[in-house]
Amino acid sequence: MAILEQLTSQQAIDLEKNYGSNTYHPLPVVLSKGDGVFVWDVNGKKYYDFLSAYSAVNQGHCHPKIVNALIKQAQTLTLTSRAFYNDMLGKYEKFACEYFGFDKLLPMNSGAEAVEAAIKVCRKWAYEVKGVNENNAKIIVCNKNFHGRTTTIVSFSSDDTANKNFGPYSNGFINIDFDDLNALETVLKNNTNIAGFLVEPIQGEAGVYVPQEGYLKKANALCKQYNVLFIADEIQTGIARTGKLLAVDHENVKPDILILGKALSGGVYPVSAVLANNNVMNVLTPGTHGSTFGGNPLAAAVAIAALQVIKDENLAKNADELGKLFRSELNKYIETSSIVNLVRGKGLLNAIVINDTEDSKTAWNICLALRDNGLLAKPTHGNIIRFAPPLVMTEEQLLDCVAIIIKTLKQFEN
Repeated sequence: MAILEQLTSQQAIDLEKNYGSNTYHPLPVVLSKGDGVFVWDVNGKKYYDFLSAYSAVNQGHCHPKIVNALIKQAQTLTLTSRAFYNDMLGKYEKFACEYFGFDKLLPMNSGAEAVEAAIKVCRKWAYEVKGVNENNAKIIVCNKNFHGRTTTIVSFSSDDTANKNFGPYSNGFINIDFDDLNALETVLKNNTNIAGFLVEPIQGEAGVYVPQEGYLKKANALCKQYNVLFIADEIQTGIARTGKLLAVDHENVKPDILILGKALSGGVYPVSAVLANNNVMNVLTPGTHGSTFGGNPLAAAVAIAALQVIKDENLAKNADELGKLFRSELNKYIETSSIVNLVRGKGLLNAIVINDTEDSKTAWNICLALRDNGLLAKPTHGNIIRFAPPLVMTEEQLLDCVAIIIKTLKQFEN
C-alpha cells in the first residue's frame, strides 16, 4: 500500500486495529482534513468538531498564522537539543512569562510530561525551601482527576481503567474529593509535610465538573496559610477555553505553579510548559530536569503564534459569550427533556448528562447519531457527553450546532 494512497474509512480503521496498540476506543469516523471549526472525513463529509482534540485546537484547525509559523521555522531550524542555545527559546520564554505573569518557564512537550515536571519542582521546593524531610513530601490530589497516564500519575488516579495492573504505584499523594474545602483543610491541618495541592480548575475528563463559586479562591488561601504550593493543571481548561485566559482567572487566583499544554500550540505541534516565579522555579539547576525536544525552536515559534492568535482574535471573550448562549439554549430544551438531565460548564467547555446509567450505551449511540447529523462529540464516563468546539466558532455556527444537538436528542426521547 503506497503511503499517499487514499484509504477508505474501513481500510484506515483496519490498519489501526491490526498495527496499533489498543489504547483508544475512537468514534468510527476517519478524518482527513480540518479547517477552523470543521473537519472532513475520507469520503468528503463535513462535520462540526465539538471536541477540538480535547481542547488542543482552541484556535481552530490549521490556523494559517500558526501553520505559517511552523513552516517558516521548520525550513530554518527544528532542533538543537538543550546542549546549545537557540535563537527562539528565549523569545518564547519571555513572551509566555509576560503573557501569563510569571518569572520563569520550563518548556516540555506533552501535558503529562509537564505534570510530571511540576510534581518534581513541587517536591524539590518542599525539601529545599519549606524544609520537609527528604522523601516525606506529600502532594494532595483530587479524586476523579485526570492529569495523564504516566506511571506516577496513574498512581493517584481513581480511574480503575487507568491504573489497574500498572503497579507498583508511586507513593507521596493524598487523595481527597474535588470541590471539598473541608477535606482539603483537614489534610493541611494534620500534616506538616504537604508540598502542594494539584488540581484541575474544572475536571474535564471526569465530565466537566465545575466547582462551587469560591472554591479555587478559598483553596488557594488555604495553601498560602499552610505554606503549600497551589498547582493549577490548566492543560485542558487554559488558553481561553472557559471564557478567561485561564480558568483560575474567574476567581482571580494566581497559582504558584501553572501547567499548560494542548492549545499552547493550537494543536499543530506537541508543546507544554510549567510556569512559576523565581522562589519556586529556582530550585531547578542544570541536570535536575530536561528534555531533548523540550524548548526546541519549532515548538517556540508555534507557541508564540498560537498565543498571539488567542489575543488578536479575542477568543476568551468569544468563548464566554458563546458558552452562555449554548447553555441557555440547551437549558430551554432540557426543561421538557426526558433524555438529558442537565448541561454544565464554563465558556466553551460544556457537557450534558444523559438520563441513563454510566454503563449504558445511550451516550455512545447519541454520539453516533450526532456524527450522522454532521457533528462530532465523544462520551466520557459512560453517560456524559462533552461539547468543546474550537473557540473561533461564530454565533450563527453555534446556533446551527445547537439545532443539530437538539434534533439528535429528540431521536432518543421516550
